[in-house]
Amino acid sequence: MTNIHPSAIVSGKAKLGANIIVSPYAIIENDVEIGDDCYIGPHAVIYNGARIGNRVKIHQSASVAHTPQDLKFGNEESFFYVGDDTVIHEFATLHRGTKETGFSSIGKKCLLMAYSHVAHDTTVGDNCILANGVQIAGHVIIEDWVIIGGMTPVHQFCNVGQHAMVGGGFRVTQDVPPFILTAGEPLKFSGLNIIGLRRRGFSNDDITALKKAYNFLYDNSLNISQAKKIIKEELPENVCVQKTLEFLEKSKRGIIGK
Repeated sequence: MTNIHPSAIVSGKAKLGANIIVSPYAIIENDVEIGDDCYIGPHAVIYNGARIGNRVKIHQSASVAHTPQDLKFGNEESFFYVGDDTVIHEFATLHRGTKETGFSSIGKKCLLMAYSHVAHDTTVGDNCILANGVQIAGHVIIEDWVIIGGMTPVHQFCNVGQHAMVGGGFRVTQDVPPFILTAGEPLKFSGLNIIGLRRRGFSNDDITALKKAYNFLYDNSLNISQAKKIIKEELPENVCVQKTLEFLEKSKRGIIGK
């Protein structure tokens, strides 16, 4: 049974699923869709363009689908998508897309901690964790299973590859390849995310192949093109290595160094 507190302001045009809790002083605008079994915390604001899945928890004073912080935004129709089972903590700010893509999104089973920010035209994959104060700029792609440590900004147009882990308090100004750990100022390659990969069921063969690939990629005697050529020749069959090569092919800002 849906439970809407009398002090909440909920548009009659909003589409609400079953078993939703809307806490005191929350605001839900007209063009909003919210799935089943969701929780909307006190003082949270769900703006036009929000498309929220099932079993999503949005805690106090979070802002979902607000106007993009882009001077080119002309109030065109755009959206912010939140996947099932995602948790958004207090004071998180999530901005919908511009005419460039029309949307921003967060995938399923993500955790966005307090004061995190996801800007316009940005995509965050499934099972990601953004720690306290992480600031994701516009036009960023965060792939699945990424963890970003607290107070870390990610520069616009950067990509962060799947299963990567970025340490807290650093800056992401170039692309972060998949499956790795990163730390330092400037941000640098710090080895494979071996603990994370093992927890998620990656085989020893995959981990060994990735180690070999990254040894080539971060060999100071090779440039990126030379490393990619050797990796293709040496490790043509491994799926994880192929995903790494695909990421490198799409990189426009260049990858972090060693």
